[in-house]
Amino acid sequence: MPIADSIRAALGSASLIRKMFEEGNQLKKQYGPDQVFDFSIGNPDIEPPPAFHRVFTKLAKEDKKGSHGYMPNAGYPEVRDTLAEKVAREQGLTLEGSHVIMAAGAAGGLNVVLKAILNPEDEVIVSRPYFMEYQAYVSNHGGRLREVDALPDFNLNIRGIQDQLSEKTAAVLINSPHNPTGRIYPAATIAALSEVLQSWGQASGRLPYLIADEPYREIAYTTQVPPILSAYSESVVVNSYSKSLSLPGERIGYIAVSPRIQDKEALLNALIYTTRILGFVNAPALMQRIVAELTFARVDVSVYARRRDAFKQVLDAAGITYAEPEGAFYLFCRVPKGDDQAFVNHLKQYRILGVPGSGFGTPGWIRFAYCVEEKRILASASAFKQAMETW
Repeated sequence: MPIADSIRAALGSASLIRKMFEEGNQLKKQYGPDQVFDFSIGNPDIEPPPAFHRVFTKLAKEDKKGSHGYMPNAGYPEVRDTLAEKVAREQGLTLEGSHVIMAAGAAGGLNVVLKAILNPEDEVIVSRPYFMEYQAYVSNHGGRLREVDALPDFNLNIRGIQDQLSEKTAAVLINSPHNPTGRIYPAATIAALSEVLQSWGQASGRLPYLIADEPYREIAYTTQVPPILSAYSESVVVNSYSKSLSLPGERIGYIAVSPRIQDKEALLNALIYTTRILGFVNAPALMQRIVAELTFARVDVSVYARRRDAFKQVLDAAGITYAEPEGAFYLFCRVPKGDDQAFVNHLKQYRILGVPGSGFGTPGWIRFAYCVEEKRILASASAFKQAMETW
């Protein structure tokens, strides 16, 4: 039997991030891991903080009846209460546990939200460049993505977003700190976006949701990430512990809903329902209990800061320009005089792996992830120089 036409089409343009990651694995088999400079995928290599291992060991040794069974689809009530306090500190307002839904990572959380709010042909506005799987997440639930080019400094283009608002606009989806640029949207930008959405909602009768995808919130260097929930009433934050605790494989995160949102009970009930019917059923039980005890823990962000600075030195010496990252662990670099896919293929000859900007909707750029050991970053300097000399 044939596969679905939509999936066949999607496979033809599958994630360039994963494609480069798989090519990197092949090169490592061919030349050895130490001979390949793989900056393709944002897979945190820093181990979880020591507190994680202590809590994990403690809970794994418990023999508490029912601790591995089903719980309410929204998650353990006591875990939701604890995380509501954490989110309240970050977002600058009071939350209750009922405003938090536990999720199977940020990707799972985004699909839960989009399933809950989208009608067929509804639109979600996103700033380009963007994490390209947003396309799939929106289309999964019958929606369409509307792309708006960011400003030259990769800040949100508020006027461009305003021009794309229509009666079909269900939400604006933002990501800060941003993948792939590392940009943190300033509080003034969030306030301006909130004003535009509020005005549009009052005039049109439909207030769009503002969805903030925040898995990098705690990986910020010199600039704090402004709150979203206190800035706009119709806002939803989706977060995970994949980056802040280096737990991407454990698939644990949460959805937090503004207490000021219209039809709050209906939305919360919809999120709980879509968590169930999308097949997640509930977030992983053990991980829920672990992260509830680690609300103040995080990886050492200074390690990423040192790697960022080391990589900047390598790129500066090679003559490659880039956007200055304020958070996350990516350097988004302008391709010098040429096509991004051709440049990526050229770099592979020197066993350097990055992801073309086309994979984020922005040709002419390339993304390097610096969640790799600093010594590997420094060791790539010669390869970058040679690659640039022959480009």
